[in-house]
Amino acid sequence: MPAAEAAPLDASEAARLFAPLAGLPRLILAISGGPDSTALLVLAAEQRRTAPRFPDLLAVTVDHRLRPEAEAEAEAVAGLAAGLGVPHRTLAWLGDKPMSGVMAAARTARYGLIAEAAAAFGACDVATAHTLDDQAETVLLRLAAGSGPAGLAAMRAVEPRGLIRLHRPFLAVAKARLIATLAARGIIWSGDPSNADPRFARPRLRAAWEALAREGLTAGRLARLAARQARAEAALEAATDAAEAALAGAGAGGAVRLPVAEFVALPAEISLRLLGRAIGRVGTEGPVELAKLERLHDALHEYVQTSRQHAPAGGETYRRTLAGAVISVTQGAVSIGPAPPRRARKAGVKEGAPESG
Repeated sequence: MPAAEAAPLDASEAARLFAPLAGLPRLILAISGGPDSTALLVLAAEQRRTAPRFPDLLAVTVDHRLRPEAEAEAEAVAGLAAGLGVPHRTLAWLGDKPMSGVMAAARTARYGLIAEAAAAFGACDVATAHTLDDQAETVLLRLAAGSGPAGLAAMRAVEPRGLIRLHRPFLAVAKARLIATLAARGIIWSGDPSNADPRFARPRLRAAWEALAREGLTAGRLARLAARQARAEAALEAATDAAEAALAGAGAGGAVRLPVAEFVALPAEISLRLLGRAIGRVGTEGPVELAKLERLHDALHEYVQTSRQHAPAGGETYRRTLAGAVISVTQGAVSIGPAPPRRARKAGVKEGAPESG
């Protein structure tokens, strides 16, 4: 919806959006100076003045030191915050910047700096200005990346991130409505040119919105898909919790053991998640890539089915490594344990490839 056709948020809508934040002792506002976060600053300041039990506020702006204009933009945010009675801090991302993957690195640095500011302020809650449009973009990006149900659930209204908890009060609000809200108050904002830079994926998607919308891929429908995926994700996780409680046992050396017959009888999505949880718990090399986990899961099921028809000779067992974990089938159980250090593994053994039993 173009900004000229969008209605500003009224007082009752703003109160409803910020109601879940009432009762928090302190809240960080992540403000870049763009229209979305400027609206967050303005509306949160209004709630601080009028709503009962609204948290103490600190606005923070991260200067990534990637653009010369960023310093002046941060100063403009500081001036607006002062006029609204909200304390403000500018946080700088210092040091060398990567030659590639700069957007991802900047995002990691931004949240790290915000977490440090939150700790200094005595807060663990951070409000960001992600909108319905951002949610739709996230769904498309994750769809393009081949994400599963968890990824397509996209962003949540409340979500833990390390030592902080993110709140997204505008996640169901169109960006155009926030722009209209600022226009109604006569408030200006700054624009980041990287938001229109075709070198980056999100700006390329924004340039295609009109064509996508004509085919029915509107921001609202994509956000609704994310909400439905989140609902399904909660059900799948509950089913995995139940399967884990019923089947998972402890093995030697901190291994997780799952009885083979019961494991392979589970619905594929549940056994896949159960396997991924076990690898994540005992592995030493970080999160498991979904595609690699799926290949391992399918190969494991194929091995079990084959071994039922043709029992392995000589006591041979199934054995693979993935993400710093060893997955084996022995004595009627799938065992997932920590892998030995790489230098101690057999030469030529690749991650995800079978080892000799």
